[in-house]
Amino acid sequence: MIIFLFLGQGLLELIGIDVNSFAVAGAFILFFIALEMILGITLYKDNENAAPITATVFPLAFPLIAGPGSLITLLSLRSEFYIENIIIAVLLNVLLIYIVLKTSSRIEKFIGPNGIQIIRKIFGVILLAISVKLFAQNIKMLFV
Repeated sequence: MIIFLFLGQGLLELIGIDVNSFAVAGAFILFFIALEMILGITLYKDNENAAPITATVFPLAFPLIAGPGSLITLLSLRSEFYIENIIIAVLLNVLLIYIVLKTSSRIEKFIGPNGIQIIRKIFGVILLAISVKLFAQNIKMLFV
């Protein structure tokens, strides 16, 4: 994410994608992830004949932690905040994610399966709202 903070806009321009198009694509991904969380459905289906299950963890986890939504947010924040502050925020965020992932089994035992489902749905609605806002803000810019 920090590398993308410095090279992101140039990289997108190099392959002919403007920031707003990237943001709309990120909004779609966040929208579908939110639908999965809220409705309890699976939109992404792994190929049964694919590589072992451990090989599919990276493509699923990476877009959730450092996907188009977070990358476009970094580019947006760059115009409003000092780069040093953004880097500190990214590092603190990664630390928080690490702590949550390391303690996830204890958290799961503490709140139980019903608590997990409730939290999943609440965060799904929040993620859905974020995706709609991201989409609405950037779709206007594509048609101006």
